[in-house]
Amino acid sequence: MPPFVTASPGISARPPDAGHLVGATWTEAPYPVLIVDRYGGLVEINEAARALLPGAASGDRLHEQVPSWLADAHQRVSGGQRGSSAGPLSGPIKGRHYEAHPTAAGDGDVVWWLVDDTDRRLAETALSDARTRTEILSDVSSTLLSTLNVSRCMEVAASLAAEHLADAAVLVAPRQGRRRPLAYANRGGPVSQVTRQVDVAGVPGLAEALQGFPPVPARWIDPVGLPDWVVPDGFAGPVGSVIVAPLPGHGVSAGALVLLRSSAEQCFTDGEEVFARLFAARAGTALSAARLYGEQANVTATLMRELLPPRLSSVHGVDYAGGYRAAKDHERVGGDFYDVHPGSDPSQDTLVVLGDVAGKGLDAAVLTGKIRNTLHALLPLTDDHQRVLNLLNGALLTSHHTRFATLVLASVRRRGTRARVRLTSAGHLPPLIVRADGKVEESATRGTLVGALPTVTANTVETTLAPGETCLLYTDGITEARGGPLGDELFGEHRLQRALSECAGLPAEAVVERVRMLASQWIGGGRHDDMAAVAVSVPRTGPLTVLNGTGARSSRRNT
Repeated sequence: MPPFVTASPGISARPPDAGHLVGATWTEAPYPVLIVDRYGGLVEINEAARALLPGAASGDRLHEQVPSWLADAHQRVSGGQRGSSAGPLSGPIKGRHYEAHPTAAGDGDVVWWLVDDTDRRLAETALSDARTRTEILSDVSSTLLSTLNVSRCMEVAASLAAEHLADAAVLVAPRQGRRRPLAYANRGGPVSQVTRQVDVAGVPGLAEALQGFPPVPARWIDPVGLPDWVVPDGFAGPVGSVIVAPLPGHGVSAGALVLLRSSAEQCFTDGEEVFARLFAARAGTALSAARLYGEQANVTATLMRELLPPRLSSVHGVDYAGGYRAAKDHERVGGDFYDVHPGSDPSQDTLVVLGDVAGKGLDAAVLTGKIRNTLHALLPLTDDHQRVLNLLNGALLTSHHTRFATLVLASVRRRGTRARVRLTSAGHLPPLIVRADGKVEESATRGTLVGALPTVTANTVETTLAPGETCLLYTDGITEARGGPLGDELFGEHRLQRALSECAGLPAEAVVERVRMLASQWIGGGRHDDMAAVAVSVPRTGPLTVLNGTGARSSRRNT
């Protein structure tokens, strides 16, 4: 190898064939290549390097032509053991990102191969951002869909939008009359909700977004012209950029989302606008689901008020009490039902109806409602139980329902100290009469069920209740309740009658509560059918012995 000619300390003059030390192909490589001596002087550069560093030439100092990260890397590599390598390094050069790969050459020279990895880094960053945003959207969906309360969903959506997308967020809900519900959130701060009348036309693109039209690009919105109601209280600094994104719902708009960034922050990029729209789509779906659930809940509550058994009390000197338990404890209605229709005056009968529709749940409850409404329309005819049952039977046979029902009708009228009761069973369990002495009698009424045959055959029996006596109407959910020590034994009619014999003289409400308690204890945590019971009692009128505050006995009359 020809000797070096030293021109000055730290600078070496190289022979013309220095390139042969690293191979002739380096001059034609598509990557920028720099040959640098141990003192930091440029020995040679190829055409790709001249294009990257147009001012660089052989003999220049490296640190004068390249960024400091590459000059420092050369000092570390050339200062080490001869032929050693520090491995790949990277940094920016002229707005691009390069990996620098050193290769040791002879006499302490280092050949630096510069590989442009800008596109790879951008792709990795984009992939990482996409994964992060996918995770955020997944978490947002889970969080938003975990609540079906519209107000809570608005609050969470505004808070998440401020946390992940902007410095502040305003969620504008569909109009309620002339006012709109609004949810305001600053990043890291609490969420506030108000309902107020606002002019949405003052925000470019907001009126269109609320109608479900595509969003207006953020660059078209001048933040200076925003109305005051859009900016949340406590927002830091003037607004620098704005995004208005529609919240798509199930066929109708769920509102719009306004995202705000202060002038101190970077404006929204195109990628962030796309992400904001994806976020808004998830939020709109959740809000729409919550709103639909709320509407259905309101409809259900309205219907439930008509389907639930009524509260019973005393009517014309006769006490009435009822109890109901659906087959599933989380449901409030089912196939068992009861009603009490008081007469307009004491001279008219009070009609008591207790029934059991085949099936359980909402389908049975719907038919229950139809039966109750039909019987209500037939009240003027209740002097004739048979006629009422035939008319009800005809109405059910022409219905689209394929279910049937069993019924028991009781017409009650107070006469002096006693009450006359007319009882008619249509395929139902006969009522039980609890006498004052504890004796339990089963009424002799029998009949065919309603809604299955062209006509209903039933017989009506009459009985009289003396003071302290009770007539109990009940469904088979009580007698067929399975439980006991092994959980498979029926509660049974005999056990019910024995329990009723202990209820002689008790008020109607106490009798029903006793029956419900015993049936519940018998079932335990097991499954059961719908259970219903109605007690008709004539209150005692004789003197009752009570204890006064000092423990002395005194008498008073229960009227």
